[in-house]
Amino acid sequence: MRKEEKRHSSKQYLKFRLSGAVCLLMKMSQNNPEKDDQTNKKTISLPISRVRLIMKSSPDVSSINQDAIFLTTKATELFVQHLALSSFNSGSGKETNSLSYSDLANTAEENDTFHFLTDILPKKILARDYLKSLEQMQEEEADF
Repeated sequence: MRKEEKRHSSKQYLKFRLSGAVCLLMKMSQNNPEKDDQTNKKTISLPISRVRLIMKSSPDVSSINQDAIFLTTKATELFVQHLALSSFNSGSGKETNSLSYSDLANTAEENDTFHFLTDILPKKILARDYLKSLEQMQEEEADF
């Protein structure tokens, strides 16, 4: 096999292995190859340097491809957009035309897709309510 054929087949294999969302992002970024990187960066609103810094903070990562940073940034934006829209539609956002923290916390708790965020987005609780529940737990432990 020539180098070009080998490279082409490995790209096809990688595209096959990637999830649908990432493949879609790859197609979006490769739509117009004559456009420069500045045009691609304009479609992203999150700071790429911050995403790169977060990715490099992992001890397992030694180097990061620019395409990987771009795709990770775009995927993060799409995820945040999906979370916000789900929270807005299922919460009180429609009536008030706003999105609150409690809407995000409720979505994280009630929606299986976002359930992994419950530790990051816990429901707010008043201090007096927390103290009451803490006292109840201590009383239950004392009963045993």
